[in-house]
Amino acid sequence: MIKAVIIEDEPLIAKELVNKIAAVAADVEVIETLPSLKTARKWFMQNAEPDLLFMDIQLSDGVSFELFENFKLDCPVVFTTAYDDYAIRAFKVNGVDYLLKPVDEGELQKAIDKCRSLLSNKTSFPADMQQLMASLAVPRQNLFKEKFIVNQRNNWIPVDTKDIACFVRDNLNYLYTFNGEKYILDYTTLEDIEELLDPKVFYRANRQSIIHINAIQSVKPHENQKLSVFLKSPLKMEFDISREKAPSFKKWFDR
Repeated sequence: MIKAVIIEDEPLIAKELVNKIAAVAADVEVIETLPSLKTARKWFMQNAEPDLLFMDIQLSDGVSFELFENFKLDCPVVFTTAYDDYAIRAFKVNGVDYLLKPVDEGELQKAIDKCRSLLSNKTSFPADMQQLMASLAVPRQNLFKEKFIVNQRNNWIPVDTKDIACFVRDNLNYLYTFNGEKYILDYTTLEDIEELLDPKVFYRANRQSIIHINAIQSVKPHENQKLSVFLKSPLKMEFDISREKAPSFKKWFDR
């Protein structure tokens, strides 16, 4: 039996991946699901290296490549990511593979077959992978959008991303700055906007909103395990976070 570990900060995605692995590879047993870099570091300090590792690239508390700065891993690694522009071709070497989210079962099976072959041949994780990880981890920040162009009175105005408190969907997409200004954004969906933002700084609270970590005044937990997030003045806006998303929000907010 092949022992596998999953590093994924979205519980529903992690559960879905466990189910898909079970469906396509009966000989792979997921022995642990780790929701953050912090828990992954602790786990690897206390446990032996697994046979196979599935790693989300962008976690709530950092980039998974940082794990290689602390541990020398010889097992095959399959990366999962929502970004197809993340130097993906570089992963196609020596048993390192990648899967774009949402994970396709056919691609998952191919990745596991590749890793299974490497395990049977006792092939180690490539020695130069540390250098590859370092080179890939640094440029990621440059992929995040630094400003958004808004239209005001037929003039294009740049708004720095660092000055944006939240994005809200209400028929149209709007951005709100920390000083309370509101602008319409020419984007079709919040998903399009979310892909351009640094997940360390912005959090997708629900279908209608994305919030900046520095815009949060307070968070109120409810008995049903849902959360209410209150933004600072002058916005004084309130957003709800579902019970399912509450754990990942807490990890993102408390880092």
